[in-house]
Amino acid sequence: MCMVGDAPEFSTEDIEMDLKEYVCLDCENKFKGLGKKVVCPACKSRNIDIVKAET
Repeated sequence: MCMVGDAPEFSTEDIEMDLKEYVCLDCENKFKGLGKKVVCPACKSRNIDIVKAET
């Protein structure tokens, strides 16, 4: 992106994201993810499940 003058300020902390907590059913790694095709960062498996929030 080309700009004239100062770049606008923004913080990624101000952006609300719909992070969900997942657990890998292959290696039991728990992690947070975002998107439709989430993969386990530890073993790269797509065999994952969403962790249900306890109430």
